[in-house]
Amino acid sequence: MTNPTILVTGASGKLGRETLDFLLAAGKDPARIIATTRDVAKLADYAEKGVVVRQADFNAPETLAPAFEGAERVAIISTDAVAPGSDRVAQHSAAVDAAKAAGARHIVYTSLPDPEGSLISFAGDHLGSEKAVKESGLGYTILRNTWYQENLLMSLPQALEHGGIMSAAGSGKLNYIAHEDCARALAAALLAETDESTIYTLVGPEGHSIDDVAALAREFSGKPLAVQHVDSATLRATLQGAGLPPFLVDMLVSTDDNVRAGGFDIVNDDFERLTGHRPRPLRAFFEENRNAF
Repeated sequence: MTNPTILVTGASGKLGRETLDFLLAAGKDPARIIATTRDVAKLADYAEKGVVVRQADFNAPETLAPAFEGAERVAIISTDAVAPGSDRVAQHSAAVDAAKAAGARHIVYTSLPDPEGSLISFAGDHLGSEKAVKESGLGYTILRNTWYQENLLMSLPQALEHGGIMSAAGSGKLNYIAHEDCARALAAALLAETDESTIYTLVGPEGHSIDDVAALAREFSGKPLAVQHVDSATLRATLQGAGLPPFLVDMLVSTDDNVRAGGFDIVNDDFERLTGHRPRPLRAFFEENRNAF
């Protein structure tokens, strides 16, 4: 395989942009990188660097054929369409079909750990999407990313303001991974000189319970933070009472259910084998984001 043309979908999102950065930093010819997005203006800075920017919308399959033309290794970054009325399996399947029609040899898809057994409310989306990738007949790399460390920024600052956090995760552990590490892995999979089909589960170096996370938050913020352990029914009622939409309540409760059941308590060397780097530990995330807490 000699200098294949690489395509990254959803390239204007955080993971997409970080992946483009890693590809360029690795010396990949920007003229051999295709970045697709619904709004090409959002990637003007990469177009200036010589990256080929094309418009593509998973909800409009007719846009995919011209966008995928010439692509040999295709990264399908899973969409965030989890609200009612969305069909991520259909979206991702359309992208798989477009990649195959374009003559691509390899697909890289971003999934989540153990979609077959996961309790996460949207695990079925990934299971169905993985099925579409595997049945395409193309070589594939499936990257099963665990929860981003950066997801903690959506809940911990507010929890620290109130001095408490409610959880139904019990003593279960979650092995958080850095968002940037997932981009590094995605770039590495795209640059790999093989079409062999492989699945990697990407996790950090160790798991942490919610009590461990609270202890780190207290250490780096200097603020009190108590964990209120509750059952799933109580957590659901509390979130519903706060006015959160049903799909978000389902996602949050099922996440704690999955943690409590051990679905995220995974330790392996997949990330290091793929990238040649060690994953960033959770403590380093807190050190780098001290001001946010």
